[in-house]
Amino acid sequence: MATTSSRTLRLLSLLQARRSWPGAELADRLGVSPRTLRRDVDRLRALGYPVHAARGVAGGYRLAPGASLPPLALDDEEAVALVLGLQSVVDAAPASAEAALRALTKAVRVLPPRLQRRVDALRAATATSPAGSGPGRLPGPDPAVLLTLAAAVQAGERTTLDYTTADGRTGPRSVEPHRLVPLWRFWYLLAHDLDRADWRVFRVDRIASATAGGARFRPREVPDADVTAFVRRRIDTAPAGHAVRAVLHCTPGHARRRVSPWTRITDLPGGRCLLSWSTDELDRAAFELVRVGCDVSEVEPPELVAVLREWAQRLDRAARPPGPGLEASPDRPDDLPDR
Repeated sequence: MATTSSRTLRLLSLLQARRSWPGAELADRLGVSPRTLRRDVDRLRALGYPVHAARGVAGGYRLAPGASLPPLALDDEEAVALVLGLQSVVDAAPASAEAALRALTKAVRVLPPRLQRRVDALRAATATSPAGSGPGRLPGPDPAVLLTLAAAVQAGERTTLDYTTADGRTGPRSVEPHRLVPLWRFWYLLAHDLDRADWRVFRVDRIASATAGGARFRPREVPDADVTAFVRRRIDTAPAGHAVRAVLHCTPGHARRRVSPWTRITDLPGGRCLLSWSTDELDRAAFELVRVGCDVSEVEPPELVAVLREWAQRLDRAARPPGPGLEASPDRPDDLPDR
């Protein structure tokens, strides 16, 4: 006999395949007794899936209307991670946005109502981002932290954060959470810091825990009606480890179409422009210079030049034809840079 978990998934699949199942036939397909079938159905209901039962000769089991898509057997964090992953594709990859949006809609529809409410709260508490600036491939924040922050934003509850700053200092921060903002590779929380009596931007992946349930607050007016733009300016002016500068041999219009919204583009004579950016991620800066698709010169700082030189050496090795007696491996070569 199948294990309980695999049998439950099989039951979900069967309920999706037909509008209604007589109890005896369904039990026979699963190879269990009617009593075990009833326990399995109760288990699905406890997970939040609407399985309806009817007594009598024409009775049986069926999924409620609106639940005919294949149900997802996910826990809270897995479900939120799935939705966030699909949402990041919608935000960051315009070429795949339509398919990702369809998948996102389907995923949300088949979540149990309890999870739907939590995911809806997260999406409602999240500010929109420009195309191509959603979270990227870095490990995302703790879904439980995101859900707590989203609920606090919606409820207007003061929240305590266990936060680690960029220089490694850890401590509690008492805040009034206002909005979650996904930008490029990270999620940010815009909140009013009660201890500092000012607006602050917190990177959510640096929040170890968030405890809501404090006093309610009346939402303050953000200095800029465009929350995403306000957060971007705060990030742009925040101290960073490296001040990146490079001359791009292309027009400003071409550069702005190719680089991320984080960078600042300034017009220069001769059809050139200057890219400037403050960042802690030299690999990311190198990627921006490569993706622009034009000649680049006068690169600063020296640490970034070293990263570009290393990338060039790796790519040169990767582009060489196989040596005598060697065949190109179908696997990813070890000396290719991470993308």
